[in-house]
Amino acid sequence: MRVKSAAAARAALESRAVPGASPLPLLNRELSRLDYNRRVLAKAEDRAVPLLDRLRFVTFCSKNLDEFFMVRAGATRDLLDAGIAERTPDGMLPSEQMAAIRKRAGELLDDMSRCINEQILPSLREHDVSVQSFTEISADEQKRLGDYFRDRVAPLLTPLAIDPGHPFPFVANQTLNIAVLVESARGGEHVVLFKLPPLVPRFIPVGERRFVAIESLLVAKLDHFFPALKVRRAVLFRVIRNSELSIDDDEIEDLRDSVEAELRRRERKQVVCLEIDARASDELLGVLMEGTRARAEDVYRISGFLKLSDFADLCDAVDDPKLQYQPFNPRLPQRLVTSADIFSIIRDGDVLLHRPYDSFTAIIELLHAAANDPAVVAIKQTLYQTDEQSPVVDKLVLAARNGKQVTVVIELQARFQEKRNIALAERLHDAGAQVVYGLVGIQAHAKVCVIVRAEEGRLRHYVHLSTGNYNTDTARAYTDLDLLTANETFGHEASQLVNVLTGFSKASLSQVLERQGPRPQWKEFVIAPFEYQKVLFAKIERETKHAKDKKPARIAAKLNALVDPLIIEALYRAASFGVKIDLIVRGICCLVPRENIRVVSVVDRFLEHSRIIRFENGGNPETFLSSGDWMPRNFHRRVEVMFPLRDPGVREQADQIFEIVLQDSASSWTLQPDGSWIRSNGTFSAQQRFIDVTRAEAVAMGPYDESIEEAPRIRRKKAKAGSQAHRRKGS
Repeated sequence: MRVKSAAAARAALESRAVPGASPLPLLNRELSRLDYNRRVLAKAEDRAVPLLDRLRFVTFCSKNLDEFFMVRAGATRDLLDAGIAERTPDGMLPSEQMAAIRKRAGELLDDMSRCINEQILPSLREHDVSVQSFTEISADEQKRLGDYFRDRVAPLLTPLAIDPGHPFPFVANQTLNIAVLVESARGGEHVVLFKLPPLVPRFIPVGERRFVAIESLLVAKLDHFFPALKVRRAVLFRVIRNSELSIDDDEIEDLRDSVEAELRRRERKQVVCLEIDARASDELLGVLMEGTRARAEDVYRISGFLKLSDFADLCDAVDDPKLQYQPFNPRLPQRLVTSADIFSIIRDGDVLLHRPYDSFTAIIELLHAAANDPAVVAIKQTLYQTDEQSPVVDKLVLAARNGKQVTVVIELQARFQEKRNIALAERLHDAGAQVVYGLVGIQAHAKVCVIVRAEEGRLRHYVHLSTGNYNTDTARAYTDLDLLTANETFGHEASQLVNVLTGFSKASLSQVLERQGPRPQWKEFVIAPFEYQKVLFAKIERETKHAKDKKPARIAAKLNALVDPLIIEALYRAASFGVKIDLIVRGICCLVPRENIRVVSVVDRFLEHSRIIRFENGGNPETFLSSGDWMPRNFHRRVEVMFPLRDPGVREQADQIFEIVLQDSASSWTLQPDGSWIRSNGTFSAQQRFIDVTRAEAVAMGPYDESIEEAPRIRRKKAKAGSQAHRRKGS
C-alpha cells in the first residue's frame, strides 16, 4: 500500500484563500488554537479556583499542546517538507506560520512552567502537599524508596549507551527519558539513555501527601548502573512526533489493516518537538538532536518538570475537599424519575438532557432496556470516541447475544482512539453484531442510536441524537445535549443515515457528492458531507433578507470551532446588513469580530462541547443541535448531523441554555478585532447556575460511577423511594 501525506494534502486544501477581490479578514487557525490553550492556562492561574483544580487545568493545557504538536504543527511541517508554499487564508506562508507557532508555543510552555513551579506547587506546599526531590526526604524514607527502586524500578530500566558500537536508540513518542553523561576513570565520556518505565508511577508517594518524581529517584540511584563511572550530568528530555495518520484513500483494500499498519508507522514519524531540561549543555543537546533528527527550531528548553499532563495522577492521589471544586454528581430530571418504562416516557414527548448536569445513566438505561426487551428487534448505533470499559459497548454486546439485530458503525480513524476502536470492533463482532468501519476517507462523526421496536403490529423507532460521544468519562466532564425522541420522521431519517454509512462505498458516495447519482433525501436532518454547509448558507442568507426587510434577524451559534472561510464570509455579509450575530466559540475562531458580531469563549470547570444553532427567522425562530462544528473537515470530510428541535418545550430549554452561557461573566472571554481575547471580570458563572438549578430541581443519584453501574435500575429505585417518602409524609 502506498502512503502519502494526507495531512499535507488537507492542510494545503484548507490553506487556499477565499476567492474575491480583496483578502478576507481572518485570524490564523493555528495561533487561535494556541490562544485557546492560553485561556485554559489562565484558569490555572486563577486564585479563585481550588488548587488541585488549578493543577488539573495545567494538565489539560499540557495535553492539548502535545496534541497540537502531533497534529497541527506536524501538518505545517508536512507542508514545508513537501515544498508547498500556498498561503493560509489569513495570508501566512507555511514557513511564517511555523515560526509563529514556535514563538507562541514557546511562550506557552514557559508560562506553564512558571505557573506550576512558582504558583501552584508552592501553594500546595502550604497545604502539606508536595513533590520533593530524593535529597529532600528523610534518611528512613530514602532507604524505603531505595528498596522500592531496587525491587520495582531497576529491573524495568535498561541503560543504552551511545557510541560507535551502540547506535542511537529509538525514542518513542511522548515518553520521558533521561540522558546521562558519564566519564570513565581514564577521562573518556559517553552518553547513556534511559527510558522511564511507563508501568511505574511518575510521582511515587513517600507519605500521605508527599511525592518524589521518578526521575529524581533514578538520578539519585544512577550509581546502581555505573559503579565504576562518574556521572557528569543527567537531564530529562522527551520528543513529540508528527502523529497524523497518512493513508492513501485510493489504494486501501482493507481499512482496518491499513489503519493498523499506519499506527505502526506513526510511532516512528519525524520529531516536531524536542523538550529538554533547561540545564542541559549544548554538547548533550547536540547529541540528542542528532540522534532524534530534531531540528534547531524543534527544541524547547524547559525549566522544571516536563510532561506536565502527568500531574493528573497526583490530583487523583490527593483527597482533600478544601483543594477541589465542591463535588457534583450528575442527576436525573424529575420527568425521568418514574416507574414507567423508558420507551413510554419517550413516547409521551421528546426529552432533552444537558450533560453533565443531567446524567448519562438515562442513555445507558435506554440501551439496557433495548438489549433485554423482547419487543426490540434491532439497534443501529454509531461509535466515534468511547471509553475503554464502555457500558455502551457492554449493552450492545448484550443485545447481540440476546438475538437482536445489532449494527454498529465504529470509526477506526477517530484520532488517537484507533487502537481502542479496533479492539471494541473485535469485541462487538465476536458477540454477533454487524460491525462496519465507516467510509474510507470520511469519518463517521455523527452521534446517533436507533432502536426499532415492534408495537401494536408495526415497527416504531426510538432515536437518540447527541452533540457528544457515547463516553461515560466525557459525559461527566463535557457539556453536551442529548435528544431522546420517538418522532417517526426522525426515526426513518436516522435509520437512513446509518444505512448510508453501512451501504455506501467511497466510489458511490463520491458520485453522489459530485451530483452524478441520486442523493439521499432528508426532510428534517441536515447531513454532511451532503448539504450541511449549503443549508447554513441558505439560512444565513435568509436572515440577511429578513434584516433588509426590517424583520427580526439574529444568528446565535454555540460551537467548538469556527474556521470555514466561506461561512465566515457569509456571516460578515449578514452582519453588514444588520443581522445580530452572537457566537459562543470555545476553541478556534478565525472570524474577526466587527459591528453586529460578538464572539465569546467560556472556559470553566466543564469543557463546553455542545453545539446549538439558532436562527431568528423573522420572528419564527428555528433551533438546531449539531454533531459538527463550522470547519471544512466537518462540511466535507465527516458525516455529521444537524437536527431541529421540534418540541416547543425542548426548543425553549435549548434556547435558555444558550442565553445563560452567553451571559457568563465569571469565566468568559470576548474576542477583539485585533485577535486578542479580553477576560470578563464579573461574577455570574453559567456552569454554576446549571449546577444550582440541577441540585434544586433534579433527583440525586449518588456517586457517578456507581450510578452508571446501576443505570438499568437506579431510575425506578429513585421513583420507588420518592413514592414511599411521599406516603410517609402524608401519613
